[in-house]
Amino acid sequence: MAGTLKETQLAERIYSRLQDLNCPLVEGLFLQEADSMKDLLCTPTLHRTDILKWICVSCCPSLKGRFSALRSTQTDAVLQEMVCFGHEMMLCEPDDLDLIKGLAPALRQLHFMEQLLALVPDRCPDRAELSVGQVTVGGQELLRELFSASHIAQLTALLKPTCNPWSADLRELLRHKASQSKMGQNKTSFVKPAEDSVAVASALLESTKCVLEDLRKECTFLQSDDMSPSPRLSPCALRLAITDLSQLMLAFSQCFNTEFRGSCQRRPPALSPNSHSFRTVHQLLLTCSQELQALEQLLDTSSTMAMTVKQIETDRRYWGDGHKHTLREYSGSVSLTDGMTQTQGTKQGLQKYRCIMNVLRSFELTGIFTFL
Repeated sequence: MAGTLKETQLAERIYSRLQDLNCPLVEGLFLQEADSMKDLLCTPTLHRTDILKWICVSCCPSLKGRFSALRSTQTDAVLQEMVCFGHEMMLCEPDDLDLIKGLAPALRQLHFMEQLLALVPDRCPDRAELSVGQVTVGGQELLRELFSASHIAQLTALLKPTCNPWSADLRELLRHKASQSKMGQNKTSFVKPAEDSVAVASALLESTKCVLEDLRKECTFLQSDDMSPSPRLSPCALRLAITDLSQLMLAFSQCFNTEFRGSCQRRPPALSPNSHSFRTVHQLLLTCSQELQALEQLLDTSSTMAMTVKQIETDRRYWGDGHKHTLREYSGSVSLTDGMTQTQGTKQGLQKYRCIMNVLRSFELTGIFTFL
């Protein structure tokens, strides 16, 4: 609802602006409803394209020549010219043909037209537009009239104004001042250089005084502060500090020239040519570290497997005879030579047990468990 209201207000404002600019494409329409104005400005029609073209020409009159060079059937070329103009004015993208054709959202089209109309200069119908030639001719006629014989006396009075008749006392005063000025011309020729030098020196002193005042404001330690308990730094103390600083700088420069300059100018050390040996040693150490990590993992796995086998060997379970036995007890009670029938699962369990025990014995013989 808010978007529709804004579109309606924009359409009314743009239509009123076109009427104020005497756009020939809206003359005789007499639209009263905002929806009709919105349809006129946002519906993709040839009339809308002509209105947009008139707005572009009003903003930039040089576009009129480009549009005239194109045929009436070259609509796409005209639209492309308007797109280029809008992009030059930073109002649209270089490929924004939908905005020019009227296929973009209505609010965006109205904003685009309003921004273009803001660039159109106002036209005053009461003032006739004069060409450059007419302005030149009018200026020449004005100058000819001013320098005519009837106005020469007035121009002379303007260039050399007088205020006659003066009163008697004023004429005497002016005559006395004129005589004094003539008599003082010779004196002035000698006094003027001295006065100039004095003026220059005074200006220099004033500028120096201003600079010193600025420096004094920046140096807070030179300002008197009755509230601060710290003692005031006097100019003598400042002079002593500057002297000490200059002596320290002089001592440092001498020490640098005698002690440090040789070290600073020394050539950088050369790199050792045996870098490949260090690289080889590093690779060997890295390989050894990886092997030790593998052995550690093997020991962890072996210990875990031994604990698992020990748990299987010591836990009491049912082995098919209805009674709980440990694996060691059950393997001792069962003999492969007796005539009792053994199940296939029992045989497989015994075989796995013997294999695991053999592996554990081999580990114990090799001494892996005692490696760490």
